[in-house]
Amino acid sequence: MQQNFPNYLLPAPLNLSNRPENMGHQPASRSMTDLRVGPQGEEPQRGRVEAQRGRGGNGRGRGRGRDGTPEVRKLGYKMLEGLLEREASEVAITLSSSTGLKNLLDDSTMRSDLVQLVCQVLCKAFGSRIDRKIVLHLARIVKDSKFFRNILPYHVTGMMSDYAQARREQYPQHLSNIISLLSEVLNMFPQSSIQSVSMLVALLKPTVNQLRATGVDILPSTDEDLERVQGLVDHLQEKSREGTLRSDNYSFLAADEDAPPGEEDFRTMSIYPTIEEFHLDQKPFLRPNIMSQSFPNTRIYLDTHFRLLREDFVRPLREGVKEILRNQHSETIDGIPMKKRRFDDIRIYFDTRLVLPLCTPTGIAYKVQFDPRPLQFVRWENSKRLIYGSLVCLSMDNFETFLFATVTDRDPTLLRKGQVHLCFSSESRARLARIQPSDSFLMVETTAYFEAYRYVLEGLQEQDENDVPFQRYIVECNTDVDPPAYLRVEGRSYDLSSIMAEGQEKIPPFNPLTPHAWPDEEKVGLDESQLQALKLALTNEVAIIQGPPGTGKTHVGLKIAQALLNNHEAWSNNCPMLVVCYTNHALDQFLEGIHGFLKRGIVRVGGRSNSETLKPFGLRELTRASNFRKNLPQHLRRAHHEIYTQMEAAEELLKRQSAQLECSLRGVLREDFLERYMSPQHWDSLCLQPVSHYKPLSLSFSEMADEDGPQLNDEELIDIDEEADLIQAERIVVDAEHGDKDWKKHCCSPFVCCCDELSATVLLMCVQMQGHQKKKIKQMAKKELRKTSAMSEQQERQTRNVWILNLKDRWRLYRLWVLRYRTDLRAKALTSEQVYQDAAERLNEIRRREDLCVLRQARVVGMTTTGAAKYRQALQELQPRLVIVEEAAEVLEAHTITTLSKACQHLILIGDHQQLRPSATVYDLAKNFNLEVSMFERLVRVNFPFVRLNYQHRMRPSIARLLTPHIYETLENHPSVLEYDNVKGVLTNLFFVDHGQFEEEIKDGRSHQNPHEAQFVVALCRYLMLQGYKPSQITILTTYTGQLHCLRKLMPSPNFSGVKVHVVDKYQGEENDIIILSLVRSNLQRRVGFLNISNRVCVALSRAKMGLFCIGNMDMLSSVTLWSNILHTLRESDQVGRALTLSCQNHPDKQILASCSDDFRGAPEGGCDQPCQFRLDCGHVCTRMCHPYDVEHKEYKCMKDCQKVLCELKHKCTRRCYKECGECQVLLDKIIPSCQHSQKVPCHLDPEKFVCQELCQKTLPCDHPCKAACGESCTAQCKVRVQMQLKCGHVQEEPCFISRDHRREPNCKTKCGTTLECGHPCPGTCHGCFQGRLHKACTHKCQQTLVCSHQCREPCVRDCPPCSVRCENRCVHSVCMKTCGQPCAPCNEPCEWQCPHHSCTKLCHEPCDRPPCSVPCNNTLRCGHRCIGLCGDPCPNKCRICHKDEVTEIFFGNEDDPDACFIQLEDCKHLFEATGMDQYMNLDEDQGAELDQRAIRLKDCPRCRTPIRRNLRYGTHINRSLAAISSLCDESSWKTLRYVESIRPEHCELHTDNLGLRLTQVHESFHIIMIKSGEMYN
Repeated sequence: MQQNFPNYLLPAPLNLSNRPENMGHQPASRSMTDLRVGPQGEEPQRGRVEAQRGRGGNGRGRGRGRDGTPEVRKLGYKMLEGLLEREASEVAITLSSSTGLKNLLDDSTMRSDLVQLVCQVLCKAFGSRIDRKIVLHLARIVKDSKFFRNILPYHVTGMMSDYAQARREQYPQHLSNIISLLSEVLNMFPQSSIQSVSMLVALLKPTVNQLRATGVDILPSTDEDLERVQGLVDHLQEKSREGTLRSDNYSFLAADEDAPPGEEDFRTMSIYPTIEEFHLDQKPFLRPNIMSQSFPNTRIYLDTHFRLLREDFVRPLREGVKEILRNQHSETIDGIPMKKRRFDDIRIYFDTRLVLPLCTPTGIAYKVQFDPRPLQFVRWENSKRLIYGSLVCLSMDNFETFLFATVTDRDPTLLRKGQVHLCFSSESRARLARIQPSDSFLMVETTAYFEAYRYVLEGLQEQDENDVPFQRYIVECNTDVDPPAYLRVEGRSYDLSSIMAEGQEKIPPFNPLTPHAWPDEEKVGLDESQLQALKLALTNEVAIIQGPPGTGKTHVGLKIAQALLNNHEAWSNNCPMLVVCYTNHALDQFLEGIHGFLKRGIVRVGGRSNSETLKPFGLRELTRASNFRKNLPQHLRRAHHEIYTQMEAAEELLKRQSAQLECSLRGVLREDFLERYMSPQHWDSLCLQPVSHYKPLSLSFSEMADEDGPQLNDEELIDIDEEADLIQAERIVVDAEHGDKDWKKHCCSPFVCCCDELSATVLLMCVQMQGHQKKKIKQMAKKELRKTSAMSEQQERQTRNVWILNLKDRWRLYRLWVLRYRTDLRAKALTSEQVYQDAAERLNEIRRREDLCVLRQARVVGMTTTGAAKYRQALQELQPRLVIVEEAAEVLEAHTITTLSKACQHLILIGDHQQLRPSATVYDLAKNFNLEVSMFERLVRVNFPFVRLNYQHRMRPSIARLLTPHIYETLENHPSVLEYDNVKGVLTNLFFVDHGQFEEEIKDGRSHQNPHEAQFVVALCRYLMLQGYKPSQITILTTYTGQLHCLRKLMPSPNFSGVKVHVVDKYQGEENDIIILSLVRSNLQRRVGFLNISNRVCVALSRAKMGLFCIGNMDMLSSVTLWSNILHTLRESDQVGRALTLSCQNHPDKQILASCSDDFRGAPEGGCDQPCQFRLDCGHVCTRMCHPYDVEHKEYKCMKDCQKVLCELKHKCTRRCYKECGECQVLLDKIIPSCQHSQKVPCHLDPEKFVCQELCQKTLPCDHPCKAACGESCTAQCKVRVQMQLKCGHVQEEPCFISRDHRREPNCKTKCGTTLECGHPCPGTCHGCFQGRLHKACTHKCQQTLVCSHQCREPCVRDCPPCSVRCENRCVHSVCMKTCGQPCAPCNEPCEWQCPHHSCTKLCHEPCDRPPCSVPCNNTLRCGHRCIGLCGDPCPNKCRICHKDEVTEIFFGNEDDPDACFIQLEDCKHLFEATGMDQYMNLDEDQGAELDQRAIRLKDCPRCRTPIRRNLRYGTHINRSLAAISSLCDESSWKTLRYVESIRPEHCELHTDNLGLRLTQVHESFHIIMIKSGEMYN
């Protein structure tokens, strides 16, 4: 029976002959094609099949992409069927990146067989566990599709009425697939999918019952699975009713039988701190790391390490936040502000704001701004603050809510300005939509490297108890160790010929499990303990090798690796060997050793390698190869192309949106951009404001930028790795992504291009200032833009006219508008951010898959523990059988266990737990919960079999005895260490200098420095270098990073280049001939800090080969038991004291007791204070003080005068002694044999070989005398100048040989002389001007008087450009700082022309509305006589009586009148009679005035022609002239005016009765002239 449903295609009858009973996730068989059979069993028509495929796909169909990516095929039935034969990961990637999947799932109709196939394929895709983000994206597509909401419910309902036997046989597995699909979607999207899933579950129950009732054999697990999903649905619906199901980040809580009552399962615990942890005083449940016995079970083992590791990074943040909350309460009591308090566990940053989103390879980051003022003391280059990977917590409501983020990029330059880049957690990103641009956060930083914690904690949560390898040893602590599983195969043998010692005979392959078959130590070239370690490593599935300092554990590790790699067919199973090290440096060393015998097949994961040898083997280098992508599987190439295209599109959109946001942060926005965010009446009042009251000043972004002056460089100092750089180097695993653009550069300068394009949107408004105050305006604008206080909406409604507000309130109103503008922009940008973030996360998973393709081809994969944590999912898929962990004693056990996959059959741990141990953040967890105990040390403590290397090959015996028995019970010396020479220049090879000078605390952090020790150490280093030691032979170690900077300041690079300076912890595994150790600590409290940790002491004292010199407060250190024992050993040999005895190599009786740096001055050259007195080979004495270097004086340069006799005439050498004398150069009179001339010839030279310098007496063929010297050949070209007639008719002088050459004529140099149009003679020559046909441009200076009264300084051209002289216009208020050719900014200050009789009410730049005052001035001059000026004008500095001749000199005619008043011009100080000067200034008002008096230009002084620019009396005339000039100051007007002048000179004098003339009138005049000119020409 067949029944139809609306818009729904039922499955067709099936061919039963080949149908398997259980479809499941089995590959599609031949019978899969039967699913496409038509209703009557016949084969469907081609058109119908193609139509069905069309409904499934809608692929892009665009051919191949730019990078060769194949076109995306449509998702039809056949393609889905083919996916069933693929791995789950490939299915998930293909579906997630396919553009056809969404179209298929959004079809309104779908055949029943296609529904079944889609469910089956989706279930398989969801089985991919490594591609989380891709599966999540796929589930989101499914959840939001019509398929999930409409078609699948119809399909489930239709199953009850379907009686086709073939389909009914498939329903049991099909139901299981549907339930599995619902479970996966519900777990990933509990909040947004609950409604659809609950409806489907409700439909499934009757369907299952109906099918069972009609004889369908339902699978036993179906009911259980359905009940489980129903339980989840009920639970979520209950939470939804309670209001606690608010997002898809909801976590399901499950009971943990091994957890105490009330504690949740560690697998469901939040990795981030929770609000309850910040506000409730309850201690978390913790179990100590068990040291003496086994763990009860694997679950408790994983639970223990998860809780301890999580607590290690959560506790400092939790306790710090609680301390902040307590201090906020106590701040009102004790009055100490928060900014001045110091916190032990956290660092605080105030007034933190989110500025801009940034696109990075890993997703969206944010530029964040914090207040840098409380951190002026921080030296960011060396500070541990805000290092890459550090976790920060941001809150603005006392941690009732908070955001988590990690530092993604740090630049010390930006940090000094308070800027850092953060990447928010996924949960915090969801809350960013509620954040306003004005929100200010308190940012709290914890020092833990969160990324490493996160990867490991997630790994522990995902780890299945049954998949933990070596549980028998790791959990149960069984000490009976089996051989590796691959070695227990019968007939297995190893060939160790490759590791035999040089010169030894090769041995035949043998079974390594046969003890007597092994070669002896001599054949292998190892000592006894090293050979035992080799045997243990090759025959035990878990091997532990302890290597005390200098015992060659790395050497043995390389032998083990070489033996295993040469026998890789025994264990590899096409999987690589995994090498894990704690530090990048150790990883480089180990892989370089492997490269010595394995030239190909190495892959180094991680970007911070300093090895040139390993550079070609870096994972990033390999994935950037030109042919890399071509060899990738097709589905990866297609997915990479599709997702990358989506990322680029989202980035471009986000870039534009963020650029607009940045404009609002870097400058003042133009009002038209804010129109929609302000009320209509405010917009109207803004637009109606008169121009004179609103003079906006445009500022570019470059002008708004900080105006930092040039930074002074410190003296060139020795390069020392900054601690921040060292820490970041270990944290950053990947530098850049596969062949992508320079993301670092891209992110550090975000959206600059877009911002430049939008610079027109930025304008500085609301400011009424003059141009000379522009800098002050910018500073004020920046200050105002940084403020956050905005006007309230109620205050905004009460304001009708924005111009009646004072400046402060205008800014507050502006910030309200901008706040709305930014809020709108942020809302738009959030969608783009989410699209970009989703694409970036999926692309990173694709890249991990691409990385996996490279790793699978390798024979050795090397990575740090941080890299192993980050790549843990890839390692689980790579499944290396053999893992070697170097520095295993420094690795937390949780890191080690997450590195191992269930396929691991052989684990080799190499290290030394008595040197450096793992580092925990919380001291309590390290000491009381054994968190700092590595797996290496824990297994050693439970008597797990291990081998300790007993022979040290590094330290001379006197140094080695500091370790034995104080740290190691026994440690034998290899014979090679007995052959070291004594350290030169000192009496002992080992000495500890005691002092009592106190340390200084570093203000930022917990570090310390001791300047006294630093100075002594540097002086000793210089002294040892003077003994002849190379800088590379000396290393300075210190126990505190604060001392590094102190040392660096004392070590200029020219003197100390090559000397290594390190912190002890970063020098693990290194060695050098001479070690100088600064212990730093010295204080009244007798706190020794790190120096009471035996592991660090062990490393510090075991790095030296030949000599060890240490300085510290030994009296204080003696309170520590370990140091007390060491000092006792030193005192037995008199190797500790207040001063180090320096011994001169040349004068052994001369000794210096050096207790401080000044004492080394007694040996300025490294010897003593005696003169050297060495007799040099030249017979002189060495002038230096005693020096042990260059004993034979091979390199010494004697600077005395040479005394050697050079010739028979007893001439002495004139050079310095160290230079070669050469031949005698004294000049003597000698007769030249060939010409008998007497010449001054060098003493050593034979006269026959000397070239006579007398003038030649011969005559050339041209009858001119030869000009060559007597001893030279006569010249072939006569240089005498003669007159030559040219073809152009001109005559000029040329050399004789040219005038005789008729084949080529010289160029005519006669001046052209033609008068040019400008009236000047042509500056060209006859030849240059082509005999007058083309002329050279005039080079004369123009010197025409411009409208501004200056002379044109440009060359003579037709159009004079705008004047470039500095503007001379000024008023009583300010000075114009522009060039003369630019319009002046009008002064908006009130006019100052006031007197008792008249006053002006205009602004300074406007024509005055008062007449000049004619009342004589009543002021008295200094001389006691009455002023000769007028009221309201500045008093002249001349007196009618004292300066009678000057004052009464006749100019205008009335100067000798006794009542005459005078005016003194401020520009030139000339004095003029007032009535005559008034008439002169008013001549332009007289229509009968001459044309030159009516031109638009400033009036000149009648005496000196200086333009009159400053004068209150004539201010009206000056302002009118300046206004007219200003209207002509733009370039187009200037050129128009000059052109008018050139063709009609009478039009260039623009009449002053039209001083209101504007630019349009100038162009009108030009237009009329052109018309008339046209008529004239016609």
